[in-house]
Amino acid sequence: MTSEIISLTLAGIGVLGLFCQWVAWQFKLPAILFLLIAGLLIGPIFGVIRPQDTLGDLYFPFISLAVAVILFEGSLTLNFKQIKGISKSVWSIVTIGAIVSWAITSTATHYLLGFDWTLSLLFGSLTVVTGPTVIVPLLRTVRPSTKLSNILRWEGILIDPLGALFVVMVYEFIVSQSQVHSLVVFGLILLIGFSLGIAAGVLVATMMRRHWLPEYLQPFAVLVILLGVFAGSNYLEHESGLLTVTVMGVWLANAKGVNISHILHFKENLTILFISGLFILLAARVELDDFEQLGLSAIALFVVIQLISRPASIFLSTLKSNLDFKEKAFLAWVAPRGIVAAAVSSLFAIKLTNINIDQANLLVPLIFMVIIGTVVLQSATARPVAGLLGVAEPSPRGFLLVGANDVARTIGKALRTYDCRVLMSDTNWDYVSKARMAGFDSYYGNPTSSHADEHLDLIGIGQVLSVTPDQHLNSVAGVHFSHEFGHRKVFSLQDRKNQDSLDKLSHNEEHAYSLLLGGNISYKKMASLISQGADIKHTKISDNFTFEDYQAQYQSSTVVPLFIVSATQRIHLITQPSNVKPESGEIMVALIKDGSE
Repeated sequence: MTSEIISLTLAGIGVLGLFCQWVAWQFKLPAILFLLIAGLLIGPIFGVIRPQDTLGDLYFPFISLAVAVILFEGSLTLNFKQIKGISKSVWSIVTIGAIVSWAITSTATHYLLGFDWTLSLLFGSLTVVTGPTVIVPLLRTVRPSTKLSNILRWEGILIDPLGALFVVMVYEFIVSQSQVHSLVVFGLILLIGFSLGIAAGVLVATMMRRHWLPEYLQPFAVLVILLGVFAGSNYLEHESGLLTVTVMGVWLANAKGVNISHILHFKENLTILFISGLFILLAARVELDDFEQLGLSAIALFVVIQLISRPASIFLSTLKSNLDFKEKAFLAWVAPRGIVAAAVSSLFAIKLTNINIDQANLLVPLIFMVIIGTVVLQSATARPVAGLLGVAEPSPRGFLLVGANDVARTIGKALRTYDCRVLMSDTNWDYVSKARMAGFDSYYGNPTSSHADEHLDLIGIGQVLSVTPDQHLNSVAGVHFSHEFGHRKVFSLQDRKNQDSLDKLSHNEEHAYSLLLGGNISYKKMASLISQGADIKHTKISDNFTFEDYQAQYQSSTVVPLFIVSATQRIHLITQPSNVKPESGEIMVALIKDGSE
């Protein structure tokens, strides 16, 4: 195969990966579903590419390094400080529930498919992991109650790194059993994996804490160290590399005095690139004969996983919880499998085949079947099931404020008066700290990033308001969130008079969201009013105090109307100030500076 053909093939895979990610964004479904289907179409079904021929000897090293980066990025999210307040139900599900699920699935795999116990136990451990990349898109579409959303979201966040570590440990044990003095080999794997992982974590944390490198080089340095310890660990003891990078990520996530936000941002972009190419290549490598060899037994196993394994794990792990039967039934139905299962199973299948583990080649098609089956089935049925069980969330009333600055916090305090959740997001740590001190939920980072897609908790959020001095960011956030919430529920603070900025916005972008106050006031103007002592005032309009009376009372003041609260406590942000006329029983909320000219 010529270098030109190889280059064209790799570029085509990149384009196809981008298309799959875009389709997933459009349909609000996990991207892995479309990536796997695309890989199957261009690989075993139509025979467009054969990855092992395209990459040759580089195929296996590429898969190994990509999986290492994916596991490391996932383990970076396991910050123990952030999960101290997690409910006992979540901990029970990711511990007791995971063990129950592992045992039932492994047993069913052994007896239904005839896998030996080692391979069955490995497959069972792979199916335990869900992860935020598949759970979060599902929750945003289904919108179950806040309690259930939090449980499923935190289960995905915790089981992603913990499950990955568990899978790696099971795999290491299986590999060690194929060698002489297996317990010694297993012990060496654990020793090298934990010691090198901790050492690398300490090195990176020290490097960042003492500023040995400029910030722009730190993500690159972490990547180089990650790949270095992965390769070095495997050199010292075969198959210990994945454990090493997982431990390194967990250590770095919990290091004191280290800000890893820019590392996460870099890694999430790199991970998207790896995931997009990796899963297409992995799926393209699968043989159709493998699916035929699985036969009806694989379907029976899927039924066991969906109808027996997951329900048993939920009901047994939540026996002492305050969840009622309907809530448990919904949790028992929703558990789509995702990235860790696909990536790790594919790598392990190649390695196990090389050491002559019987039926290891069937591991990948079986996992792909479970991933595609659970994502498709649960995406199609989770919302009707939530409605049938009566656990769907009513229309959400909360607000996401893009920005945690003085203006945003002032508006947020006014909104919070009406018993609705207010979540603030900002890349400025000082602003986020002030928001937290004021009692607001907050997210530190870019709310339009892929990390935010997985970790920004939008439970209970129904509307979005961008309030930053950066008009470009306001526009980007408006377009980003209008896809999920609809343009009528996404608002942006823009100044139409600033033509230099607004002329750069396309017609579609301008109409993808609503302009707060019709774009007739700037962030700078609002910030100036607040600094001069302007206050938010809540005035109830009635038959005895009409809107005309309100206007007369504040005719000599500067009045910036923000929103109207209906008699049913619904909040309506104002987009056309000239058309505002609250009715009797409604509350007019405005930023007012008394005595202004």
